[in-house]
Amino acid sequence: MTYTVKQIAEVVGGKLFPESGGDAEVRDILIDSRRLIRPEGTMFVAIVTSRNDGHQYIQELYEKGVRLFLVSKDCYNHNDDETSISHKPPWVQRSKPQRRCEDASEITIIVPDTLAALQQLAAFHRRQFDIPVIGITGSNGKTIVKEWLYQLLAPDYNIIRSPKSYNSQIGVPLSVWKMETENQLAIFEAGISMPGEMEKLEEIIRPDYGIITNIGHAHDEHFKSTIQKTDEKLRVFKHSKVVVYCSDHDLIDSCVKFCDPARTFTPFSWSRKKPADLEVKSVTREPGTVIRTVVNVVYKGKELSFAIPFTDDASIENAIHCFAMCLVLAEYDQRIQDSVSRIQERFATLAPIAMRLELKDAINRCSLINDSYNSDINSLGIALDFLIQQNQHKKKTVILSDILQSGRDKNDLYNEISSLLESKGISKLIGIGRDMNKYSDKFKMQKTFFYTTDDFLMHYPGSSFQDESILLKGARLFEFERISNALQQKAHETVLEINLDAMVHNLNYYRSLLKPGVKVMAMVKAFSYGSGSYEIANLLQYHRADYLAVAYADEGVELRKAGIHLPIMVMSPEEHSLDTLLKYNLEPEIYNMQILDQLIQAVKRNQTSNQESVRVHIKLDTGMHRLGFQEEELDELIKRLVGGSDIEAQHFTQAASGEAKQNRSGGVKMQADPASCITVVSVFSHLAASEDEREDAFTVNQIAVFESMSSRIISAIGYPVLRHILNSAGISRFPAAQFDMVRLGIGLYGVGANVGEQLKMRNVSTLRTIVIQLKKIEKGETIGYNRKGIASEDCSIAVIPIGYADGLDRRLGNGKGKVYIGGKAATTIGNVCMDLAMVDVTGLNVNEGDEVVIFDDAHPVTELAKAAETIPYEVMTGISRRVKRVYYHE
Repeated sequence: MTYTVKQIAEVVGGKLFPESGGDAEVRDILIDSRRLIRPEGTMFVAIVTSRNDGHQYIQELYEKGVRLFLVSKDCYNHNDDETSISHKPPWVQRSKPQRRCEDASEITIIVPDTLAALQQLAAFHRRQFDIPVIGITGSNGKTIVKEWLYQLLAPDYNIIRSPKSYNSQIGVPLSVWKMETENQLAIFEAGISMPGEMEKLEEIIRPDYGIITNIGHAHDEHFKSTIQKTDEKLRVFKHSKVVVYCSDHDLIDSCVKFCDPARTFTPFSWSRKKPADLEVKSVTREPGTVIRTVVNVVYKGKELSFAIPFTDDASIENAIHCFAMCLVLAEYDQRIQDSVSRIQERFATLAPIAMRLELKDAINRCSLINDSYNSDINSLGIALDFLIQQNQHKKKTVILSDILQSGRDKNDLYNEISSLLESKGISKLIGIGRDMNKYSDKFKMQKTFFYTTDDFLMHYPGSSFQDESILLKGARLFEFERISNALQQKAHETVLEINLDAMVHNLNYYRSLLKPGVKVMAMVKAFSYGSGSYEIANLLQYHRADYLAVAYADEGVELRKAGIHLPIMVMSPEEHSLDTLLKYNLEPEIYNMQILDQLIQAVKRNQTSNQESVRVHIKLDTGMHRLGFQEEELDELIKRLVGGSDIEAQHFTQAASGEAKQNRSGGVKMQADPASCITVVSVFSHLAASEDEREDAFTVNQIAVFESMSSRIISAIGYPVLRHILNSAGISRFPAAQFDMVRLGIGLYGVGANVGEQLKMRNVSTLRTIVIQLKKIEKGETIGYNRKGIASEDCSIAVIPIGYADGLDRRLGNGKGKVYIGGKAATTIGNVCMDLAMVDVTGLNVNEGDEVVIFDDAHPVTELAKAAETIPYEVMTGISRRVKRVYYHE
């Protein structure tokens, strides 16, 4: 379904510019400039949030061929009469680049609030459909319930559903916009974080039927009470017919029964404990090698049962929600009135829902992204976006199965898939399935096709994969986990998992604290605090960090080779690495005269006729007394930077007035004297104790000294220079000292400056291993080297494959450290060995192969650091490279 620009302008109450452009049709909506697939028919909505402003990407999209924009009127120059536009917007007032679509003209809709307009448009689009719509809310389980309902009902309906977890103020309208005339059922999630949000989502979704899963503690800080939060969630069902819920959750039960009388829905309750519409009589976890739980229920006096291939409590509750909703639909929709028995049988084949994309090292220097549990057009687009972030390999390969149960015309579907792959620059496609073979001619890139996964594994040599990023995307039926096992690099059982979404959350948290225009330099030194090098740099580049910083030149070279083009500051440049530093366009920190002289000599050695100036960062010592120029050295430094010759004076006069020829990064064209080839990009210093409130007076003095010293340098050299002094703790504790840029380090990785800040951040890293052997130890026997572990009584121990060579500090041995098995603490016994450690599991239900957590969300790295009498920095950077890193995107 498409709309003209004129129709959209009328729906959102916007001003069309120019008025003659209203006949253009809009097929797609775009809010992220990085996710453009095809410019024709795409309207970019410039969303403004506390962290970003979509209007700054309009020029970029225009150059890519986009001609339709929905923007805020605040971005225009207009008269007091806001309906009378007197000037074109800033991005139109330019000499236009070569157009990709020569017959296209730019058409803009101007509104007061682009997010509100997007929501209005989605609500209007929803009203064009008269099909059953299911809305799902709650604190946990929304996505799994939605996906399981899709699995259960897809044979009976053509279903549109939210992609992944698109349940926010932006995600919901984008999901609803995807509704098409061929759809027969819609399933949408709705999530909130603040009061007043759900009413907006209700207008967009207008669910006929609803499920509220449960109420947890997420976002409690924004509500007066959990009662208020529950009541707010129930507002999405204001106009619904029926709402399914578990009446064993007393809070939900109370809010449903005593809810706002304006809500007219009929409650449909289920319970294990008390009378309800659906009464759960028994839940039996059957023993045996096949995982299976049988649920027996009574509905309208009739006994029913269904089985699921899961045994955990959360899955059982989610499945009962789904069963209840299927019964409700059967009551109201003739389409499935006779299908209940068939739907019951489908519960036995429910597939687990992969809630994350995983990035792992693969064979032959490849990277593997595993998304092998589902395959549909929406999730394919999300997975491809993650793939194209991986700049470490130029070659991008997709292994893709048939898209099942889409309900769409297959010719149109595979045309769209082909366009999507082509727009993302995919180098090679390996298709598996009958449909992929049938429509193989639609794909124009290098391609190979197989009918089954067995065929691929038998006939496609692993050696054919070399230095490439591989996306594995398949429907559950195709068992692509077998391909994943074949391709991933075999590694140590100990794994460090990196939650990339959590890292983005932390980045955005700190961005929300910054004044407009303040830049972010992200610290990726020391293997990104143990988290990985190019993997983290790729993420930060994709999310538009302004600068990266490494400790040594070789770290920067590795990032350049992996396709990182952001400016990179090298904090500890060494004389032997300066030639390499210049070759790879890295920017050295200059902290004394010696390194400045060495850099000038390197410039002389590498000088060419077209050499551009070297960008440097001047380090000042304001009290840390580590690296940096002290105040008494400034006169000499300034003299060296500005120089005394006529040539040097002319050079810096030109730089100050903007007459000197600028390079792409803002540097100055080289002049005759090597000293004048230096462009100072920034002046900075390092706070010694920004996280310690007892040292605040010292920190404030450091900031004042930096203000004075940096002002002298900037005044002398005569051109704009960035200033920065704040680290992670300083960003939140000393906001007045943000200057032009801040340096984000440990905070990016989930460690806050204090308890209050920690609550606003997300843990990034999880270190886990397994139990490889269990032993019974008699009283008096000893464990480990030097017989340091002594059994005070008969006990059981578990041996785990992690030692000090992996990063488990020896100071954690002999009962000082704890690990967690099945959520229970197990203390170390004996010395930590190089490759192994032993823990006391007496009284615990532990089996060989069980997962062991060293630190995670529930057991933060700060606790481990405290036990080892060190700091989180040391723990994180001490995790060796032989520990396998797995990066995932939720």
